[in-house]
Amino acid sequence: MDFGVVLQTNPPAARTVQLAKLAEAHGFSHVWTFDSHLLWQEPYVIHSAILAETNRVTVGPFVTNPATRDWTVTASVFATLNEMYGNRTICGIGRGDSAVRVTNGKPVTMRELRESIHVIRELGNSRPVEYNGATIRFPWSRGSALDVWVAAYGPLALKLTGEVGDGFILQLADLDIAAWMIRTVREAAANVGRDPDSIAFCVAAPMYIGTDLAHMREQCRWFGGMVGNHVADIVAKYGHHGEVPEALTSYIAGRQGYDYNTHGKADNDHVDFVPDEIVDRFCILGTADEHIAKLEALRAIGVTQFAGYLQHDNKEETMRVYGETVIPALQTHLTAKS
Repeated sequence: MDFGVVLQTNPPAARTVQLAKLAEAHGFSHVWTFDSHLLWQEPYVIHSAILAETNRVTVGPFVTNPATRDWTVTASVFATLNEMYGNRTICGIGRGDSAVRVTNGKPVTMRELRESIHVIRELGNSRPVEYNGATIRFPWSRGSALDVWVAAYGPLALKLTGEVGDGFILQLADLDIAAWMIRTVREAAANVGRDPDSIAFCVAAPMYIGTDLAHMREQCRWFGGMVGNHVADIVAKYGHHGEVPEALTSYIAGRQGYDYNTHGKADNDHVDFVPDEIVDRFCILGTADEHIAKLEALRAIGVTQFAGYLQHDNKEETMRVYGETVIPALQTHLTAKS
């Protein structure tokens, strides 16, 4: 299992770069950042600084979208970073949440998402592609390599991910929901002749090392609110009792709207509707042993990367314990079983 961190690009940017360097030092393989240019600083500028000051980590957005950025511009960013720093970028992409909703926009359609993935991946891999009736390529790009991982929750998005994604991003660590979604993606891949084992499966959730459960819950309750935005869309389309597990849909009954000004923040003041049970199920909280146990269970259902959100007051200590205890334990267990 690989390990990543998910950072917000809050000022000062030097702080984000510092956390990325710490992540590399502690053995994390990926550094991801939010991509909402109005709520936080522009991520790709900071990605360049992270890549310049690290040697090994792969860097990318968690996640970008096809609505707020021209697809060819997005691809050019990745191809340029790959030329500058080696092939150390990755593209996480979804239909659009905070980046589009703060300007009263809407997530893109499944068709647009599918087409954008194709255009970004082809150009990001130094290949020509059909776009707006023209065949285009980057004449300066040679040997760029870019995977595109798709963030999804609903049945149609999961199907699309299995059909075209290099990886699947699931932003919650509930074992039952993750098992259903991974199975759905794998089935969709097999149905179009793809090898399901070729797809990476990334579970992302707040990770907090500590012993004060009440405090950890309050620091991470925001995550249930963030996930609830996507769940609300699913419920609107499929209802509370469709094919999506009720463990995912039932908790948003008390949701009263959402203010993106506190999106992804520990001090989010309108997520009281998120019960403790959901925080515990969606996040990974507790001692190193408790983290290891849940990560072992996630790996057993097919998860190949865990990406931990660090939007709380214990960033450095959590990374330190992961680097010294959690990551080595998972690697040791894998070696012992292989």
